[in-house]
Amino acid sequence: MDPAVAMDGGRMLERMPSKREQLLLFAKNFVKHPKMLGSVIPSSRFLIDKLLAPVDWQKARLFVEYGPGIGNISAEVLKRMHPDARLVLFELNDDFADFLRTGFRDPRLIVLHRSAADVGRVLADQGLGQADYIISGIPFSTMPEAVRNEIADATYAALAPGGQFLVYQFSPKILEVLTPRFSRIDRDFEPINVPPAQLYFAHR
Repeated sequence: MDPAVAMDGGRMLERMPSKREQLLLFAKNFVKHPKMLGSVIPSSRFLIDKLLAPVDWQKARLFVEYGPGIGNISAEVLKRMHPDARLVLFELNDDFADFLRTGFRDPRLIVLHRSAADVGRVLADQGLGQADYIISGIPFSTMPEAVRNEIADATYAALAPGGQFLVYQFSPKILEVLTPRFSRIDRDFEPINVPPAQLYFAHR
């Protein structure tokens, strides 16, 4: 089998971008938009594994990711999720959105050049219902307060009861928007990442 092809749950990921393709695009965009990315290199596999550890892969049918960038977390979700599940990506960076559309070919994937604040409207328009898990690494600490609150409100409403908002950040500022909305927030830390990341698991 071609190394760029992966099989999981009987479904085919027809193509996944190479590590070289991912890293080159990430580096280019870090130079252009350092505040948007927050890190000079993509998330480590240690961070990804810890971030996705709470997921019930057998039961979950709808995943959403904000700011997937080059798709290193998205790729792991696609590998692990159920054949009948869907993954919806919200990416505002033109280069990343184009890369995700052409780099990943999987019938379960939807890539949108939309703001995370539109998540509820998008899921309704797509007829997908509420999400089981919403994943995010977008830098809440650098956003205007109004934008942070708009995304947090939309995220809470878009999650199904019992769903989780899985977040990694490099600043604890996100607690200002999570605490008023989510009754339970579990926390963790991943030191093997550049920079080390704080993880938050907010339960709907």
